[in-house]
Amino acid sequence: MSEETVPQQGGATAAQPKGLLQQMEELMAALNADLSDLEIKAGFSREESQAP
Repeated sequence: MSEETVPQQGGATAAQPKGLLQQMEELMAALNADLSDLEIKAGFSREESQAP
């Protein structure tokens, strides 16, 4: 996973801690983006990457 998709921990901008569900949603979105990018680079079409 690239550095820009990894959420930063702590810092002055964090007003309150994120809930577990929000963290999981952000991680899943980043994972999906990475997988889509990988599919494009590998030359797979969307239909080929779908399970039957």
